[in-house]
Amino acid sequence: MKLESILLPGVEAKRPLVIAGPCSAETEEQVMKTARQLAANGIKILRAGIWKPRTKPGGFEGVGSEGLAWLKKVRQETGMYVSTEVATQKHVYEALKYGIDMLWIGARTTANPFAVQEIAEALQGVDIPVLIKNPVNPDLELWIGAFERLSKVGITKLGAIHRGFSSYDKKIYRNLPQWHIPIELKRRYPDLPIICDPSHIGGRRDLIEPLSQRAMDLNYDGLIIETHCDPDTAWSDASQQVTPDRLKQILDSLIIRDFKQTTEDLSQLRYQIDEIDDQLLELLAKRMRVSREIGTYKKEHNMAVVQTNRYDEILQKRIGEAVKMGMDSEFMRIVLEAIHEESVRQQIDVLNK
Repeated sequence: MKLESILLPGVEAKRPLVIAGPCSAETEEQVMKTARQLAANGIKILRAGIWKPRTKPGGFEGVGSEGLAWLKKVRQETGMYVSTEVATQKHVYEALKYGIDMLWIGARTTANPFAVQEIAEALQGVDIPVLIKNPVNPDLELWIGAFERLSKVGITKLGAIHRGFSSYDKKIYRNLPQWHIPIELKRRYPDLPIICDPSHIGGRRDLIEPLSQRAMDLNYDGLIIETHCDPDTAWSDASQQVTPDRLKQILDSLIIRDFKQTTEDLSQLRYQIDEIDDQLLELLAKRMRVSREIGTYKKEHNMAVVQTNRYDEILQKRIGEAVKMGMDSEFMRIVLEAIHEESVRQQIDVLNK
């Protein structure tokens, strides 16, 4: 399965394959206006959510099958291909009835093998590209299992969408990229097309461009970017959508490198380092928040900031653990002392307020 395996007639086999359109199909006017602007900028595949599984009830959960007629009209008027998310057997049947060209399975659905199996059985014998988003949690085997379920019923036009992984403590990104997981997927299945979803990873429109560039540097095959004719008024995920004109600027800015895998190519390893550094910063920020909570407790109970016995215990224990992991004891001492110094500073700030 290479990029060509999920391409539709007339779509060029070059990076990046671009799929763009609103998070949700809201009204016929909104869908048509967005599609016309995208088509004018050369985009060949429109995406739009028809059914929107929300984390909590009460939000906009999609217009339902009514919106499929709007996508059909997009196809007829602009010549664009159209795609949408399916989460149930009924969604599959409805989408196929309206001639939808490409389907994707969302992160919440991928996490449920029963739902994936239901979709696979509904698609048996259908020749249509199907993209599978990574599951909500970082579980590579669960992701691979979804591909295997569809493959077993004869679906051959398969691709992956990397949309990041949920974290209860969000700092930089809406969903943590954890680039090493799709990299490992690509290592195991070198011909599987992988598309990046910077809209869901970043959760903010200003992060879409740098995340798209990173995906290209990691040799991803394409991008799926939420694009709306008036993003600020969007009924769902307004903050992560861009206008068609802004999308064009982002795509025009991308540097597409001739990627050749050699022993000298360090780009993937360097991006793993970047990702780990991001995680370290988030963990340190979380640790400092706990330190401030401890500072509040000490203030309420009139306790001294520095508890020497506790600090010595942490220092010795952590250094011992670090040595077992192959790190130098003096290096670990310097790191721990710096962390402790910042923790003390944060607690003193709390006491002085």
